Amino acid sequence: MVQVCGIDFGTSNSTVSILSGGVSRLIALEGAAVTIPSAVFWDSDGAAPEFGRAAIAAYTGGEDGRLMRGLKSALGSALIHEKTRVGNRALAFTDILGRFFGHLRRQLDAVQPGTRHVVLGRPVHFVDDDAAGDQAAQDVLEAIAHKFGFDHVAFQFEPIAAALHYEQSVEAEELVLIVDIGGGTSDFSVLRVGPARRGLPDRDNDILASHGIRVGGTDFDRLLSLGQVMPALGLGSMINKGKTPMPLHYYHDLATWHRINMVYAGRALLEVKQIRFDAAEPDLLDRLIGVIEEKQGHNIAMAVEVAKIELSETLATPIRLADIIGVDTGASRAMFDAAVAKPVTRIAGAIAHVLSDAGVGADQIGTVFMTGGSSSLPVVQAAVAACLPGVRVATGDVLGSVGTGLALDAARRFG
Repeated sequence: MVQVCGIDFGTSNSTVSILSGGVSRLIALEGAAVTIPSAVFWDSDGAAPEFGRAAIAAYTGGEDGRLMRGLKSALGSALIHEKTRVGNRALAFTDILGRFFGHLRRQLDAVQPGTRHVVLGRPVHFVDDDAAGDQAAQDVLEAIAHKFGFDHVAFQFEPIAAALHYEQSVEAEELVLIVDIGGGTSDFSVLRVGPARRGLPDRDNDILASHGIRVGGTDFDRLLSLGQVMPALGLGSMINKGKTPMPLHYYHDLATWHRINMVYAGRALLEVKQIRFDAAEPDLLDRLIGVIEEKQGHNIAMAVEVAKIELSETLATPIRLADIIGVDTGASRAMFDAAVAKPVTRIAGAIAHVLSDAGVGADQIGTVFMTGGSSSLPVVQAAVAACLPGVRVATGDVLGSVGTGLALDAARRFG
């Protein structure tokens, strides 16, 4: 029997799945954990990179080096063709992605050695409104998979993989809308699922429509950071004798996971130090200078992410930054909801789009299955409920449903 696997290489977290006794399961990737943060830490002295939680611990523990998160966001962007300095060498972003992918491969080989058949998850669109860029992103990921020993590589849209996971639990045929709010993208599919359909070799006729947009949890992080953290570092303050505001690009880079390291490169530090002499609030720029000098951008982003998650359970929470910039800031759910209104509106528009493409009304959907790390945000759940009033909403393993579905798809394709 052909050995197969599924790999969900996510913006924030990744999983690997296999078939065991005909049942899809996620394998351990870091200790006993079946999910691993998509993160790499490079020691300045040139030691071998660390991955996942170990990478984050190295960075937060003060080791000298460079943390990289949101690796998948480089796919479909100009960054993928560039090199960046890590430690004492320059590496292409494709090499960095490959190192992380190679770590996943090693964990797979420890459980199921010699696997040559894989289905990789992908968003419906790596890049909005750019078919060539979208194909280029998939080609990069496929080349990396071949490099690490997969002879047979297929791709499946992440929401369809999540639907295959959901289908294992249904007892009657229905139309399901998958809403997958991931770290970097939001993806949607309308499918017909049911017990009698699970074993069909061809499911193309069951897939009514798929759609996706480049909006995800990292965008919510960025908007929360810009609204509640970056003003404490000088965003919105005035320079040039009060005539002009501070340049925005430093703050947008610091608030964007995969661009944080850009602030540490080039002339940014020197520029900010020069601007400080003509700043209306130089103490705020002193904080920004300290963040750049101490490379604290990822610590800020992690504090923002924690606050975002806490706002799912509480109406207000501090953003704990006193150890980083000398002062905490605060966030409320009302403020957060207002800050992310535009991307949430895009999510609602994407749901209307996929329903229209499928040729069905909201009242024809039997279940909305929500997955992805940001699907638990109250503002997102409220938007989905408003789009499909009265429709049953189900949730599963928000970080693992795509992965388990990918192995099921691999068995269908290659088994």
